[in-house]
Amino acid sequence: MRNPAATAGGAPLPAAVRNPATEADEPSAPRRTHADYTGGVYGSMLAASVIVGAGTLGDFPRLELMLLLLLTGVVFWIAHVHAQLFGARLARHPPDRAVVGRVCREEWTIVKAAVPPAVAVGVGPVLGLDVQGGQWFALSVAVAGQVGWSVAAARQAGAPGRLLVLSALVNLALGLVILASKLWLKH
Repeated sequence: MRNPAATAGGAPLPAAVRNPATEADEPSAPRRTHADYTGGVYGSMLAASVIVGAGTLGDFPRLELMLLLLLTGVVFWIAHVHAQLFGARLARHPPDRAVVGRVCREEWTIVKAAVPPAVAVGVGPVLGLDVQGGQWFALSVAVAGQVGWSVAAARQAGAPGRLLVLSALVNLALGLVILASKLWLKH
């Protein structure tokens, strides 16, 4: 039985519109063979936002900010897994162990995206950075990650070169908005 949400007038919808967690239940559904890097874009933006929010509250100890970044990534990963597994799927039938594992792996890039900014906070003292300097360094790493993940996602989707550049520029602009918000909130 075909997923009615996976077609529009008989034509398949783009991958971004389909629900891969629901389609995985169908024997004829295509399976993703590569990691989905869009979670990395989201996770990097989330990490940048956490850094900005933490920076506005005062100087957090480095360890606390590192844990905040990683734990926020894990909580949002769980939320995304839950949404993928229990959105449309629960109405039809409960997911099996293989589907749960696959969805957990596919959404893991959200957590992976939080690791480089957390590491940046941790290596700040080695680079001679105070807590605020470490936050700026981590924020820069998060924005760079956001741009990198977006290019990886566009490349995986088979986007032509001009769309790779456009994806990078849009995500850089979004990252700069986050950077500007840190400046604005601090003054």
